Formats: sequence, structure tokens, C-alpha cells
Amino acid sequence: MTTQAPGRPTPPEQRPPEQPGLPHTPDDETRLGLYRTMVLIRTYEEAILREYHVDKGPGFDIGKGLIPGEMHLSAGQEPVAAGVCAHLSTGDAVTATHRPHHLAIAHGVDMNRMTAEIFGRETGLGRGRGGHMHLFDPDVHFSCSGIIAEGYPPALGQAFAFRRKGTDRIAVAVTGEGAANQGAFHESLNLAVLWNLPVVFVVEDNDWGISVPRSVSTCVPSNATRAEAYGMPAERIEDNAVEAIYDAAGRAVERARQGRGPSLLEIHTLRMWGHFEGDAQAYRVDLTDVPGRDPIPTYERTLKAAGLLDDEAVSNIKAEAATRVEEAVTFAKDSLLPDPADAGKYVFA
Repeated sequence: MTTQAPGRPTPPEQRPPEQPGLPHTPDDETRLGLYRTMVLIRTYEEAILREYHVDKGPGFDIGKGLIPGEMHLSAGQEPVAAGVCAHLSTGDAVTATHRPHHLAIAHGVDMNRMTAEIFGRETGLGRGRGGHMHLFDPDVHFSCSGIIAEGYPPALGQAFAFRRKGTDRIAVAVTGEGAANQGAFHESLNLAVLWNLPVVFVVEDNDWGISVPRSVSTCVPSNATRAEAYGMPAERIEDNAVEAIYDAAGRAVERARQGRGPSLLEIHTLRMWGHFEGDAQAYRVDLTDVPGRDPIPTYERTLKAAGLLDDEAVSNIKAEAATRVEEAVTFAKDSLLPDPADAGKYVFA
């Protein structure tokens, strides 16, 4: 009989057969919460879109304006953040991509400080040094990076630490479908299974890696197939459906908390706007179909049909979101820019 060293995970070949998890069907309060989160995210992205383009003209100068530099917005991908993060606490870790705002908001990152960081202000999460692709909030264990697939390895480290401390906390690592072709993706899946780590991998498939369609960059129809090859449960969720995402994420999160190892979810979602602001998207043949696939009015109709929403409730929810977002924008604009004399501070130490 093989004896395991204390604290070492059971090798995959010695683990019991996988049992299917129970369904995670959202109750009425949760369904309304999912809708509120999606509306808040969209309201935020619309406000950042507005402020980003201030003083970018004439024409489009990416270096001008209140928010210079690139900007990657997540309109259309709200169901992923809402459905997954509804199962998490602020003690759990989330690592995100260069398109991070939806996940940051759903996981409870301080919106004032996040907005100040996007505006490059001293009150930002990184004192204005990181910008929108490098948001770090240790209070809720959130991080993101502009490097493709970079968030997967750090999530393993966090998951390893959570397990060594004897907690039921987990890590959620999010990346795009293009990043599933990177070495870090495969190395992370292999190690997560080998060490039986409490991590949920999420692949946001929005069909486009910048301007490259999935069909000419990825050899398999679903990255769930790749995960299964590494010996972990995986599934693909179609139609950008927030309740289906909530259900699948609930089972994956539960599995991780119970010490039964990693899972992968690939979610077919939607990038409504450009890869970055200023992207003319001449390469996209599906743009005329995009408005009809907007997940927020789609879910709104579902909740109205169920008797959970009416026009007044929708108006109130949108007004509440707008108030909260505009307060964050005002906070950022009223904050000071970093002193140029401090350019070397907080960056290398």
C-alpha cells in the first residue's frame, strides 16, 4: 500500500471515481442579483467608454485624453462575471485578463479606487501606476495582467496556499480562448491536477483573439476537451446564458471547496465592442448580429416573463447603478495625479 507524505495530494490514479455535482439553480433573489450585477458592469463600461474618448480627437489619438493608452472593455461578457463570482467570497482569489473590469466589479473590487487607477490617479489601487490592465486589490484577492495567460500560474500559487492553510478558499483563473494556446495554460492545468489544487479555470470564448477568429487559431472545437485530457472535469456553456453559467460554476466551485480538485469551464460569450477602443473591427463579419445577442436585455426579458421584473424595477436598478458609477468617476476625477518626482516610487519595491 502506498503511503502519502503529510499534506501531499492523492495522485490522480488513486482518487475515487468522479461523481456528478448537484444542480445549482438560482432562487429568485439570486436571479435578481445576477441581473443587478450585469447592469452595474454595463453601466460602468459605458461610463468608462464615455470618459475614455474625451479629448481623443480630432481623429483618434490614443495618447490623449483623461485616460491615455489602450482600453479593453467587457460589454457582452457580463454573464461570465456575474455567474461565476456569485459563488465566491472576498476570501477567494480571482485572476483576470487584460479585459478585467467585469470580473473586478463582480468580485467586489473597490470601485472608487479601481476607477482612480484607470484614470491614473494617486488614490488608485496602484497609485495610478498600473492602469486598467494591472488592477490589484489584496482586500478581495483580485489581480489581472496584460500578459496572455499570465493569471493562470499565480492562481495555482494562491490555491496551493489556501490548501496548505487548511481553508476551503479557492482560486478562479480566467483567461480568453486565445490564451488556451499558450504554454502557461497547459502547464497550469497539468500542475493543478497533479497537485489536486482548489482552482476553477474559466475560459472566456468571445470568438476573437484580437482580430483572429477562433476557427483559424485553435484546433479543437472546445477547450473542455483539452482539460479532460489532463484528467479534470470540464464543460462548455453556450449562449452566454447567465443561469447556465451560475449552475456550472456552482458545481465547479463546490468541487474545489470540497478538496476534489480543479475544473474547467469554457463559456461561449460575446465581445460587443472592439478588442480595444479605437478598433474599427473591419475584420468582423458578425457585427450586424451583435445587438440582438446582447445578454442584458435577453435576461431582462426572461425575468419579466417570470414576474420578477417590471419596467419600474428595471428603471430603479439602472438608476442605482448609474449613481454608484458616477460617484466612482467623480472620485477619480477629483483625485490628484501622481507627482512626477515620485515616478520611481511603488514600482520596484
